[in-house]
Amino acid sequence: MRTASHRLKRFAGSLGALLSAAAAQGANLCDPKEFDLDDVPRYKSEQEVTGTIRNFGFGLGGVLKLWEEDFRKIHPGIQFDDRLPTSDAAIPALVTGVADLAPDGGEPTLTESLSFFEVYGYPVTGITVASGAFDVEGKSNGPVVFVHQDNPIDRLTIQQLDGIFGSERTAGMRGFKWSPSDARGAEQDIRTWDQLGLTGEWAHKQIHTYGHAPSGTTRFFQWKVLGNGDKWNPNFREYVESGSKMIADEDRAEQRLGLQSMLKNELANDRYGIAWTIMPQAKGVAGLKLVAIAPREGGAYVTPSRKSFQDRTYPLARSIYIYFNRAPGRPLDPKLKPFLRYVLSREGQETVARNCSYLPLTATVVREQLKKLD
Repeated sequence: MRTASHRLKRFAGSLGALLSAAAAQGANLCDPKEFDLDDVPRYKSEQEVTGTIRNFGFGLGGVLKLWEEDFRKIHPGIQFDDRLPTSDAAIPALVTGVADLAPDGGEPTLTESLSFFEVYGYPVTGITVASGAFDVEGKSNGPVVFVHQDNPIDRLTIQQLDGIFGSERTAGMRGFKWSPSDARGAEQDIRTWDQLGLTGEWAHKQIHTYGHAPSGTTRFFQWKVLGNGDKWNPNFREYVESGSKMIADEDRAEQRLGLQSMLKNELANDRYGIAWTIMPQAKGVAGLKLVAIAPREGGAYVTPSRKSFQDRTYPLARSIYIYFNRAPGRPLDPKLKPFLRYVLSREGQETVARNCSYLPLTATVVREQLKKLD
């Protein structure tokens, strides 16, 4: 007669086999061969690397730890001291001198850029180490634009998005400097659909605008579309990500101020509406149409997709960064440069691809970032 202990061991073994199979299946979902990384240079060890690298900020969905483990196999004399609570801690850790590297899921805020400059007298340095995700939730997703499914519009430029969602401005923000070169007048406001070439029932109909409330994604949209200004179309209606910590306690039950509610209950029923959001918030919502986007300066219209986010042909793809403190004209700390070179190597970018969260960089972007380390 089998004991309970024996049955439990058999169950545990079966469960372990199932989990291992599931893990193996999951591992095959993200294959570096899906991406063209052949031209990304491989890592070459040019010197022995020792010491401790202090990382403070965001763990990049586990990718940072994987980079560290693989780098230690090549350089066993290196150690990592990680403090990874949130991206919001990254730049402040550099400002206060408690970090060597600051991994971050987005761009610095105005106060972060300004505080670093006020302390050190020069801007913070950063390199792009991966691209933000297309439809993986919570992974620095780039903005996408939707209209009602009946709307004839299927393509827009960044300049047109500025006219639709923005408003006239006296200047724009470049870093922490208020730059007059990013000013634009009211004549560039786009408020009715006929200004985009629509006729018939669409002519002279007001454009209803929807999007995100203040967030990292909003800062990115403002930077790329609104010249880093904060003047919006007066009818802009803002929402937060459904299911996020930004949902107010009194709105938890219905989440009427969540983006999924907006897309499903408002935009999908508003023939004259247009919204910018992220793909994870739009999953399963019917009645919407994605819009292809072209750069402000002109070029091809690109439909958002996993491929166009990874090859960065889509103009609103986001970046993942590692920031550090490097005085102008001074060499990079000798223990930091090899690690950052590894992150930007083919091996490092294959790790990004296998992790299934962010997207690996193209060879062109890698070479641009490597130049920043010289």
